[in-house]
Parts: sequence; C-alpha cells; structure tokens
Amino acid sequence: MSAVSPFVITIPDGLVRGSLGDIPSDVEVVEWDMSSPAPRQRIDIVIPPYLQSWDGLANLDGVDVGLVQCLTLGYDGVTEYLPKNMVFANAASVHETSTAEMTLTLILASQRYIPDFVRAADAGKWTPSWHPSLADRTVLLVGYGGVGRAIEARLLPFEVTVLRLARHERTDERGRIYGQDALHELLPMADIVVAAVLLDESTHHLVDAEFLSLMPDGSLFVNIARGGVADTEALLAEARSGRIRLALDVTDPEPLPDGHPLFGLSNVLISPHVAGMSSAALPRITRLIREQIERLRRGDVPLNVVIRT
Repeated sequence: MSAVSPFVITIPDGLVRGSLGDIPSDVEVVEWDMSSPAPRQRIDIVIPPYLQSWDGLANLDGVDVGLVQCLTLGYDGVTEYLPKNMVFANAASVHETSTAEMTLTLILASQRYIPDFVRAADAGKWTPSWHPSLADRTVLLVGYGGVGRAIEARLLPFEVTVLRLARHERTDERGRIYGQDALHELLPMADIVVAAVLLDESTHHLVDAEFLSLMPDGSLFVNIARGGVADTEALLAEARSGRIRLALDVTDPEPLPDGHPLFGLSNVLISPHVAGMSSAALPRITRLIREQIERLRRGDVPLNVVIRT
C-alpha cells in the first residue's frame, strides 16, 4: 500500500508561518519566497510574498498547483506573470478591517492637522489652532466593495454624510449607491473623497486633473486603493497650489523615491502602504488559509477566486 502524499503549502516567510499556528500533521509547510525554482512539482497552495512584484509567479510554470493564494486584496498586474492552468485567489476578508482603520486615521489626522502639531512639538512649540472637524462633513467613497463598506461602517458614528459610488447604480438598506457615471456630479459635493477601488484598466488614473479640479477648495483626497489609481503629476500640481489636501497610503511610483516633492508639502500626509499591515490582519490570514486548506482537502471550490488561467 503506497503512502499518502502530504498536502503541501508554500509560505513566503516566517511571519506567515508564525500566524498559521497548529495545522494538521499531514500538511507540509515549505518556506519559499518564489525567487528560485519551485521546491516541489506538486504544491497544493502557493502563498506569494506580500506586496512584492508578481514576477516570481513565473516559477510556477510547469508546476502542478492547486491554488495560488495571495495575501492582498488587489491583484493588478498578476496576469502578466501567472502561468496557464492556475487558480488565483485574493485575500478578501483579511485586510478590510485594517484598511478601514487606517483610512479613518488618515482622515482624522488630516482634518485635525495632527502633522502640524507634531512638527510644532518637534520644534518645541505650543501652537493651538482651529481646524475642520470630521463631524458634519460629506465623505464620498469612490469604490464600494468590502473595503468601502468597512470604511462606511466606521465613518457613520462620526456624524457624517456618506455618499457611495460603485461601478453600477443600485440601492441597499441605506439608500442609493451611485453608478460611476455620477462621479463628476458628486465630487463638488464632497469635503472628503476616498479612493477605494481595485486598480484595473478602467480605474488607472481615474483621479486625474479633471477629477481633482472638481473637488471643493480645502477638501481632502485620500487614496487607500493603489497608487496607479491617481495621476501623481496631477496630485502634485493640486497639492503645490495649496487648494486641496492629500492623504496617501499608496503612491505611484512605489516606494516613493527619497526626496520626492510630495514629501516636502505640509498639506500632504503620506504613509508607506501600510493600511493592511496591522495585528488585526494576522488572525484573518490564519482563518483564510486554514479555510482554503480544508476546502481543497474536501475537494470544494476555494474562496475568493478571482482569476483562472
């Protein structure tokens, strides 16, 4: 009687291994960052490195793979490297909480001018001043998937008006969700605009000079989507004028080069693509990977499949 082959899962680093905890004894975990040839000819689940180039996926060519499970919500550019006969899933359910939390952090810090107070404190100065509230503002969510809904849930207790915009118009228990053709109508109404869309051909440079010009003076643009959703030159021009403010967790290029002019502007708050990087993500990664292992072992369809090549 031949031995049963182990269920093989590859992980990119020790962080992911540590988050898995106890797993069934017949599951073999192999650390592989995808920069070298595949360690096995049959891999049940491949987990690529977090927030790195997709080019390592080319090393799966000719490998029998059950599922490629990425650790991000976004997967722009993956099809350029993903070989044929692959099933690819994103990390829906993992980062929505952390990303929504970071979005509120960026909004509140920007509205209440916290960076100015930090700079003043660094200089040993006490500088009280009045600044805009979040309460009583109108916030436009450009993108209303899982992240958009998580942001909305956290915004509503702050006594704001939330406008939702998705690809297609529809209604829910809170009322109207606008379709994308209403974008230019809604931008002049918003004190705060949050980009929370996936990056694809339809959303590349969605935030361009025209988009920004329709935002009211003194308004705030927040990008927690992907850097390529916004035209960096258009962002820089508006920020330099001082007409609007920016809070960016993502940029194009990324990482933003040392000395980039966006860094030097007091009306621009930048965080280095860390919206999903919190302790809240780790147990959700664990739950997702464990669920995928059980589904594949049962022969069920995995969760969150977004691409089949």
